[in-house]
Amino acid sequence: MTLALIAALPFIGALFPGLMIRVGRNACALSAGWATLSALILLGIHSTAVWRGEIVTYRLDWMPLLGLNAHFMLDGLGLLFATMILGIGLLIILYARFYLSREDPMGQFYTYLMLFQGAMLGIVLSDNILMMVIFWELTSLSSFLLIGYWRHTGAGRQGARMALAVTGMGGLALIGGMLLLGEAAGTYDISEILTQRDAIQASPLYVPALLLILLGAFTKSAQFPFHFWLPHAMAAPTPVSAYLHSATMVKAGLFLMARLWPVLSGTDLWFYLVATTGLVTMVVGAAIAIFKDDLKALLAYSTVSHLGLITMLLGFGTTAAATAAVFHIINHTIFKAALFMTAGIVDHETHTRSIKRLGGLRHLMPITATLATVTALSMAGIPLLNGFLSKELMLEEASHTAWAGSYWVIPVLATLGATLSAAYSFRYVGHVFLGPVRDDYPSKPHDPPFGMWAAPALLSVMAVVIGIFPQATVGNFLHVVADATTAQHLEAHKLKIWHGFTPALLMSVIATIGGLAILYAFAPLDRIWAAMPKPEAKRIFESLVETLHRSAGRLSNNLHDGRLTKFVAILGTATVAAGLYAFSSGTHTPGTRATLDPTMVDYIGAILLAASTMAIMTYHRSRLLVLVLIGINGLIVSIIFVRLSAPDLAMTQVTVEVVTLILMLLALHFLPKHTPRESSWSRRGRDMAVAGAAGIAVAALAWALMTRDFETISGYYIANAKPEGGGTNVVNVILVDFRGYDTFGEIIVLGIAALLIYALEEALMEGRASRKLANWVHEMRYSKDRHPLMMVVATRVMMPISLMVGVYIFLRGHNDPGGGFIAGLVVAIALLMQYMASGFAWATERISIPYHAFIGWGVLIAAITGIGAWFNGLPFLTSAYGYFHIPPIEEFELATAMAFDLGVFLTVVGAVMLALYSLSRLARRTGESVNVSPMDYDPSALAADDGPEN
Repeated sequence: MTLALIAALPFIGALFPGLMIRVGRNACALSAGWATLSALILLGIHSTAVWRGEIVTYRLDWMPLLGLNAHFMLDGLGLLFATMILGIGLLIILYARFYLSREDPMGQFYTYLMLFQGAMLGIVLSDNILMMVIFWELTSLSSFLLIGYWRHTGAGRQGARMALAVTGMGGLALIGGMLLLGEAAGTYDISEILTQRDAIQASPLYVPALLLILLGAFTKSAQFPFHFWLPHAMAAPTPVSAYLHSATMVKAGLFLMARLWPVLSGTDLWFYLVATTGLVTMVVGAAIAIFKDDLKALLAYSTVSHLGLITMLLGFGTTAAATAAVFHIINHTIFKAALFMTAGIVDHETHTRSIKRLGGLRHLMPITATLATVTALSMAGIPLLNGFLSKELMLEEASHTAWAGSYWVIPVLATLGATLSAAYSFRYVGHVFLGPVRDDYPSKPHDPPFGMWAAPALLSVMAVVIGIFPQATVGNFLHVVADATTAQHLEAHKLKIWHGFTPALLMSVIATIGGLAILYAFAPLDRIWAAMPKPEAKRIFESLVETLHRSAGRLSNNLHDGRLTKFVAILGTATVAAGLYAFSSGTHTPGTRATLDPTMVDYIGAILLAASTMAIMTYHRSRLLVLVLIGINGLIVSIIFVRLSAPDLAMTQVTVEVVTLILMLLALHFLPKHTPRESSWSRRGRDMAVAGAAGIAVAALAWALMTRDFETISGYYIANAKPEGGGTNVVNVILVDFRGYDTFGEIIVLGIAALLIYALEEALMEGRASRKLANWVHEMRYSKDRHPLMMVVATRVMMPISLMVGVYIFLRGHNDPGGGFIAGLVVAIALLMQYMASGFAWATERISIPYHAFIGWGVLIAAITGIGAWFNGLPFLTSAYGYFHIPPIEEFELATAMAFDLGVFLTVVGAVMLALYSLSRLARRTGESVNVSPMDYDPSALAADDGPEN
């Protein structure tokens, strides 16, 4: 349970910053920090078990038949990433408190940050690949909000859209890949998938699953050619860049590859795809970074390069390379988060990120210069700093790895990448902090307050301590993480600074000297770079998006031209064609199920149904008459349900028909009463042919199904309705228990539909539409006795009877025909009749119903009922029931399904009445009279008026 709480705490923490900002900026930051710190403390409690080599798990079955379960797992790899997410997150919260200006909505920022933090924790703690995909998509959405936080800037909006488009595309691919992986492994739980290496790699689904999963990982971790989104995401505030692009979002793809490394790696396809992509990304990103003049752009492309380095190591497929990869993940997180924060400090104090306008800052900002120098040299791989250690391990693995039979390709390109990495690191220090003091800074630089440099200072100290004492600080932890990554018990690898004279040392020396040489010759190299023709990824992306937009627009305009008949014709023709192909290409055997002998009632019902349907086709232009005929059709169908022993369906059909007919009649008041003749005879002939073919096909399919014996799930429902659901009405038990999730979704949709009707009505009550309604000219003359005495008296008598019937149907629904849905419709009909009899305004004064609240309370009660099952360790909406005896009442049954049914009842009543309320407001806006008495001609009032004269 603690693991689930760790993942949930950031989401809980996201609720408070928006409220606490009213108290003050410090309170706002603290409200975000407490959730992160609490989660970090809980993580630390579990870390001792993980250090012992144990795996901490928490399992909650959610939808086990679909394989979607809320299973959480904490091993060494998960502990590493969760610590980075929470630890760096805590530092970013502190840094952002002093970085953001008073004009920036801080509460909104921390809310977005905590949502993103929770999504990332969900990814690294998930033990179910489907749940991981859900959190994966949440990171894309929340990062969109963070990158576009400065929405007043065009660059911020564009960077957010670009990041969402690229990572969202990868997320769609990942969904497909995860489904294929689960199918190949026979499970969706990660802990079980990691034991199915041989089965997965022998499966024909391995290749498509691998390609799709890698597409998701590469887009998230900005691997070539999807690297372009990350630099444009630098339009976000620096705290966002420091968090997303050092320790979290861009590391998600690396985590995915590391998590699935035991089952996906070790094949030639994995090596050539992953190692090659990483190597190319490493070199390309480093080359671009050198010549970037924007501080954050330089760091962004350096991040791309280092992500490529880690990807390359994972692609090698050896345990030593995987160990080096996770070690560099640790080191990169430390020095890159600090570098982004120092870049933010420079921007914050000088009001520019352009390297050409900087220089000499070591004299004016000595603290910032020291922190930036230490972490930049760590990024360059200088000895006695943490970056040097993992760079040496990388070069060591590259030195003896062959590519296509050649043992020089990878070592040479890896050395080139390390050289370029050293060059841009040296440039970051030399061109920003070294050199003479300038007199043309946009703003006079100075070191920021302690709160802004405290976080990068702590990270800089960590870079030095790990660099000098690697084994004592992270050696044992790295061993635990490497074991979890490779799913093997590896021999402990002792971290040390000096490994002797090795090829890796030679490559490292070449890289350092080469980096200094590039910095020395930067000016001519920069001119050559500027003169070189280079593809602009941003321009290519925008052109591609624009082309897709135009193509989609043309396709949509051709298909979606507003003609419903065209849509139906295409759908009907395609469906009939598919059915005809299946029929003509398959084998056929006659049905074996005996048919029922028809009775006179069956013949009469069939004749009436056919006659009313023909009448609808004949008189379809008269909308009022068609509504009445459709109602007749519905009543005939309900009689058929009774004939086939389906009373629940019959009651539902009747009540739905009544409510729908009344509301449609009210809506027809605002529409033309007759449909104009629009279609030509040829088009009507075409439509008739399509409709006839579709009708015959559906009838044939129904006949084929009804005359053949096949096993259905109904037997299970009938056998288990009473023992598992506690009810003898199988239909109701299906709705509130076995398929309760469907019902829950349906009442949500019903509530949303009612709220949308209300929202549309609100829009029509203002502006041009409102003026048009006010000048409404009615097509028909109205009766002067619109609220007749007989109807008023009849509905008053019906009201208590209908309410009693509704309560009776509600209470009996679990064991006899009835239930919350039917009861809600019965009560809604009783209320509708009151409004029809005496007018909406008069009835509203006497029946005060909070329609919106009914919908909200209905959905909430249904949800709480379903969640209650979790506390008994059961799936969502599993019913519990018991039998009680209270003298002198006989023994009776109570079930939690009644509470769920109550939610359905309230939602139905609220939705119907809110729709009526909306239509009534429109009617009054058109000039409908508002009666003050219950009927147009009140006999008692007339008698009172005539009394004195008599």
